Formats: sequence, C-alpha cells, structure tokens
Amino acid sequence: MKPRHLEESDTAYKVFLYIFYVCAFIMTASLVFGVYVTMIEWIEKGTYVMGEVIHNTVIPFENFARVSTWIFFSTIIGWYCVSRIGWKKTAGDKIVGTRMALLQLMLLGFAIITLYEVLYNFTVLNAMISAGTINGQVPDIDKLSIAYPDPDRPWNLVFATKIFLSAFIISAHAFYLSTRPRKILGS
Repeated sequence: MKPRHLEESDTAYKVFLYIFYVCAFIMTASLVFGVYVTMIEWIEKGTYVMGEVIHNTVIPFENFARVSTWIFFSTIIGWYCVSRIGWKKTAGDKIVGTRMALLQLMLLGFAIITLYEVLYNFTVLNAMISAGTINGQVPDIDKLSIAYPDPDRPWNLVFATKIFLSAFIISAHAFYLSTRPRKILGS
C-alpha cells in the first residue's frame, strides 16, 4: 500500500526539496545583495532607506521582477516546501500539550502582528499616493517611504508591505497547520 503522506522515497519529496534549495538560494543571494548595498549606502550617505535598493532592483532584466518580488515569492514557496517535506518533525506526539499551546499562541501572535503591519503599511502607502495625486503630482510609488520606527532608517513602503504580507501568510499557514489533527508516523 502506498504511504498516505509524502515520504523521502517519493519523487515529489525530491521535487519539493530541490525547489526549497532554489528558494533558499534566492533568499540568501537577496540578503547578501541587500546587506552589501545598504552598507555601501550607509557608508557614503550616513543613512539608508530599508528595502529601497532591493525593491528598485530588477532581475533578470529590465521590467521583469524586482528583488523584493523574488523574496516574496521564494519565502512563501520555500515555506510550503518545508511544510511538505518536514512534516515528520512535528507529526504524531512530538509537540504536544503546553509546548503545542505555546507554539500556537506564538504563531497566532505573529499572524496578528504581521497582519497589522500589512494593513498599516498599505494604508500609509495609499494615503501617500492619494496625497500626492491631490497635489497634482503622481508620486513615484517605488520611492515612497516612512520614517517609522526610526527616523534615521526609514522603510520603503512597497518593500515593507511585501515582506510583512509574506510573513503573515507563512505565520497564518503555520498556525493553521498547528491546529489540524496531527499526522501519524505509521500511516
């Protein structure tokens, strides 16, 4: 009888594993690029806008996809692959009782916080676009930022919205998975 859940011997397991490796490479390369360019900007100007360079850099060619879009895509797809190939780590009775309750509360808290951040950043972005349009100038949406929480290190609003939306999707999915009945290792 064929196993009901994804096993390491399944072809699909290897597909999910290789796709996870590609996503991990994209996330790592984006991190290294972002840190490098931000450090250069910090050294030259004494300030930076968090995520602006990542959001305004397009790869692999002009007008295709921004690095922030690649990060958004790879974190969600990578998380899904991890949730498919790593189910044995949490299956059955490995995380139960108080530890599971604390994990669920933490995941619910992350989901609530990241949902708030998505709504906040999107609302501020919308307000800035509206304010600029009322004044007769359509603002460059990709350059809009907010000096929050630190005035010396503002966030690019589109970048922040994408990153927090990705975090919300992942934490909400993890919370959903934690509330489902546990898979049994022997079936």
